[in-house]
Amino acid sequence: MAARLLSFPNPVNEVSARLVAGGVVIMCAVAITLDQRWLIAVIAYGFVARVLTGPTLSPLGQLVTRVITPLLGVAAKPVPGPPKRFAQGIGAVLSMTAAVLAFWFHLPVAAYAVLGVIAVAATLEAVFALCLGCAIFAGLMRVGVIPEAVCQECNDIRNRTQAAAREA
Repeated sequence: MAARLLSFPNPVNEVSARLVAGGVVIMCAVAITLDQRWLIAVIAYGFVARVLTGPTLSPLGQLVTRVITPLLGVAAKPVPGPPKRFAQGIGAVLSMTAAVLAFWFHLPVAAYAVLGVIAVAATLEAVFALCLGCAIFAGLMRVGVIPEAVCQECNDIRNRTQAAAREA
């Protein structure tokens, strides 16, 4: 049961991933512009939940995968899961850093600066399908920090790019 709960989908529907990123952008923008520090905790929880369980324990992940994506009626676009999990991990580290800055050190401006970084990365994902965490993951695979066995689909980005170009 625990192994099933603590799993991450592979592949991931990129449509849902981009919608979740859009939700993160909105929450970061509201937290920063309206000085709603409590949202930092919600954002951090969401990232940690998504790293550990994919959308299973993430309210935003559940809303997107069960309600919003099906309502859109667009075809799923499967992409490898490990880079997306890595990206969620970066978001978890950054959002937890923002929470520590805001609640432990009482430095809301610094916390909001970190949320701004998260918002920029999430905007790139939501609007342009440019996942910075996935790009870092690919770079780490290229230099051998992440073994190729972690993501067989990620091994050769040129093959995926060429295949996508043929489909277009």
